[in-house]
Amino acid sequence: MAKRSKSQTEVTINQIMDEAFKQILSIGFEAMSYTTLSEATGISRTGISHHFPKKTDFLVKLDERIGELFVQSMNFSSVSALKESWAATLAKPRYKAVMRLFFSLCGYNDNRLAHFRAVENLESNALNSLGEEGKNTVHQLIGEASVQLLKEEAQ
Repeated sequence: MAKRSKSQTEVTINQIMDEAFKQILSIGFEAMSYTTLSEATGISRTGISHHFPKKTDFLVKLDERIGELFVQSMNFSSVSALKESWAATLAKPRYKAVMRLFFSLCGYNDNRLAHFRAVENLESNALNSLGEEGKNTVHQLIGEASVQLLKEEAQ
């Protein structure tokens, strides 16, 4: 078998990451698997696991992209605008999936996932735009989101 070029390998990795990102937002991280990725990309499970030996490796690589997606949906012009944009954002399944992912990672024993960028970026943007009140509002909204998600899971 001929050795693949670096650019071919990069294309394959990007294809896998794009599909993983899509699946994390649509079916959730827990439901995403090497099999679902393989079926969607046409890349063998072995080929996928060669580039991403552990499932959490997807999160490490996609952390920045997931974080940017969530932060871009927020309005940091005022505390009330932040609260309104938060409610509108969490009403959408793909953003709710980001919050579920955040809560599922809480306490995860992998230092590479210690800082989930979605939350880190929310705090940073709120602090820079609205000061301590903005940061505290983000903490409050995260707490409320956890309760909301738990209630939905119980139903």
